[in-house]
Amino acid sequence: MTQSAQTVLQSAPAAGARSAPVKPFCGLIEPVLVEEPVLHSFAGSISRAAATTAWVWVVRDLRPDLLSAETMASGSFGAAELEPLVPEILASMKSALDQAETNPDAMRRLRAQTGRDAIKTELAVILAALRHRALLGKAQGFGKAINTIAEDAALGVALQSMPLQDAKLASLLFHAALGGVANPTRLITAAIKLSGNATEVAIARNGFAPLVEAFIAHAQNQIHNLQLSGPFADIDLACRSLDRYHRLMRALTGYIEFARGSSTTQILSSITKTASDRLEPRLREVLTDLNLAMRRPREGADRVDNDAVLSAINGIYLLSAVRDCKDSLALNAVFDQAWNQSAQALEIHVQRNLDLIRQNPGDAAAGARLEAAITMAQIRFNPEYAETLRRARQAAERRS
Repeated sequence: MTQSAQTVLQSAPAAGARSAPVKPFCGLIEPVLVEEPVLHSFAGSISRAAATTAWVWVVRDLRPDLLSAETMASGSFGAAELEPLVPEILASMKSALDQAETNPDAMRRLRAQTGRDAIKTELAVILAALRHRALLGKAQGFGKAINTIAEDAALGVALQSMPLQDAKLASLLFHAALGGVANPTRLITAAIKLSGNATEVAIARNGFAPLVEAFIAHAQNQIHNLQLSGPFADIDLACRSLDRYHRLMRALTGYIEFARGSSTTQILSSITKTASDRLEPRLREVLTDLNLAMRRPREGADRVDNDAVLSAINGIYLLSAVRDCKDSLALNAVFDQAWNQSAQALEIHVQRNLDLIRQNPGDAAAGARLEAAITMAQIRFNPEYAETLRRARQAAERRS
């Protein structure tokens, strides 16, 4: 692209004016957008980067007569304003795409305007999402409603209400719905019962291949939150994403019989490796961060490095989350080492700071480190052990 999406969609309309971020197509296809990295593309979802590029192309190159960058940046143009224009935009997009399919020069021009080699496939998904935009919101409501269905038979009936004979539409709706489903395993077990067999072939034959793809796409969409660096990385978000990733992956691998060497098996393996590769460097830092946070400075006055303490606690939180999800990861050796070493290190640091408290109850730095170590022990071991350590600290302070 000759201009970035940010330049086109967020440029200020006048000097000093505040620009407002604009979602691709004003949020009309938000339920099916996924974040990079998108290792594998599916018919029911589209990357936000691709959607943003397509939106820029529409605004800048395709229909500047209907839309303008200044209008987009003003913050006053939203989904309600775009809705009446969608039929015209759809017609223009389809015409341009049809022309690109039959005219090599038009295809080259389209690729040059968007800067994306796969723009033809991406636009096809975007067009489908825009055509069925009204159903995407209903699908989200369907996903939330599934959480209230207690009986498996009723859940099966609900699944059969999806357009299983139209694979492309089913892909979009299953993807939009899955984000609101709290217990995704129930969907897979219901699909297996309706299919009468747990093999991937049987499930696909009964129209549930789009459901499996939606699970994979949602699992893949958790990976962008697993890029962790620095003491202020959002560990809570990473742990929630890791838990969601695990639930989705276990629902697939724990219940569906995938053929060895099948394309789905290879995709699942690729996603597992990518998620694991993002987590591995942080797990290797857990012991180093723990020791750095608990160690007294070699020079100068004793002080607690709060950033180092935060990194250490975050590392233990992540370690605990990986323990609960390790069946969906390829981190056994790295995890086992970090898990065992963190236990040994915590016991040493707790004892060392307890001894310092006994010698000098007013040592604020030792007290802060001990409290941090107890917090980590509660995560690494259990609350009962942490409470025992707190009583030991109180006893040490009384004896002193």
